[in-house]
Amino acid sequence: MPISTKKGDKGYTGLLGGRRVPKYHLKPETYGTLDELNSFIGMARATSKDKKVRKILFHIQNHLFIIGSELALSGGERDLLKGEITQKEVGWLNRLSSDFEKLLELTPGFVIYGETQISSLLDVARAVTRRVERLVAKLRSQKMLSNLKILEYLNRLSDVLYLLARYEEKKAHVKPKHPSYSKV
Repeated sequence: MPISTKKGDKGYTGLLGGRRVPKYHLKPETYGTLDELNSFIGMARATSKDKKVRKILFHIQNHLFIIGSELALSGGERDLLKGEITQKEVGWLNRLSSDFEKLLELTPGFVIYGETQISSLLDVARAVTRRVERLVAKLRSQKMLSNLKILEYLNRLSDVLYLLARYEEKKAHVKPKHPSYSKV
């Protein structure tokens, strides 16, 4: 299959199932932002020196492809999907979150990002996850989301990415900095 379909030159794109929509439609906007998230996670995976973190991020990237196909679905043709996000994937993120919270014993409060390159990439991925989550919530409000587990997954994913960033900082023997709220 060629990389270019040469069908989007007039500002429209095809959804999974064949329906054509403007490229600015909420569906391509959402799965395009999801693709951006997947790219940042890929950059973080390529940067991390920790085998466990790389394995987790690879697993997440596979989940994001599943979410992307679910979001690109034009209607009820769920038989076109090769998978879907379920409670199993949400539960996996919940377990990761619990495990890392116990390991890290974090101080409550906001963190100033940018202590290491890998933690910064994970923090950017977390912020993009939140943007995708807002777009998916909008899809839901407009009755264009059939799998509500996607919203739950994205919410848990942002927590896991935050914890992975703090984990990478801990491994680098860097303590997170907290805002001081003092005037300069």
